[in-house]
Amino acid sequence: MGDKSLRKKNQILEAAREVFFKRGYRAVTMKDIVEACGISRGGLYLYFANTKELFEEVLDREYQTLQSVLDAPASKNANPGEILLMYLDEQKKEILRKDTLAAARYEYMFENQFAEDGMPAKNHFVKTVKALEQLIADGVAQEWMVCESPKEAAKNIAYTLEGMKAAAQTTGISAKTVDSQIEYIMGTLGMVIK
Repeated sequence: MGDKSLRKKNQILEAAREVFFKRGYRAVTMKDIVEACGISRGGLYLYFANTKELFEEVLDREYQTLQSVLDAPASKNANPGEILLMYLDEQKKEILRKDTLAAARYEYMFENQFAEDGMPAKNHFVKTVKALEQLIADGVAQEWMVCESPKEAAKNIAYTLEGMKAAAQTTGISAKTVDSQIEYIMGTLGMVIK
C-alpha cells in the first residue's frame, strides 16, 4: 500500500472511529462512514467491504496502541513492575476516556458472539492475558513480584480492567476508584505504589 493509500485508509479509520463512538456499532452504515469521510462509496469499498470489517480494524488499532505499552518498555530496560504500572496507567486513561468505543465494542461482541469463534475482540483479550502472564512470570523470576499463578493473576487483572471499562459506561467510575484498583492489583503481586 502506497503512502497516499495509507493516508486515505488512516483518514477513513479516524472518521469511522468517531462515527462508531457517537452512534455505537449496530446503527452505523457504510453511508454514515462515506459522509463522515467525505469520500465516494466506491472509494470506501476499496478499503473495507462492510462496517464489521471496518469496526474490527478500528478495534485492532486501539488494541495495538494499548498492547504496545506491554511490548515497548522491555527494550528500554524497564523492570516488569514498571512495565505493569505503565500498562495499568494506560488502561486507566482508556477507562476514564469520554470518547471510548466501549459501548460500540459491547454491541459488536453481543451481535457476533455466536457467529465467529475467532472474534478479534476476544482474540485481543486472550493475547493481553498471555502478555500479562509472561510479564508476571518474568517479574516473579526476577524477584520483582510474588505470585503463585501468573496465569490466574493475569486473568484477574484483565477481568478487573474489563469490569472497570464496563462500569465507566454504565454506573460511572472515578479516577480515585481506578487508582485504588491499580494499587490493589500491584499489592496482590507484592508491589507497593509510592
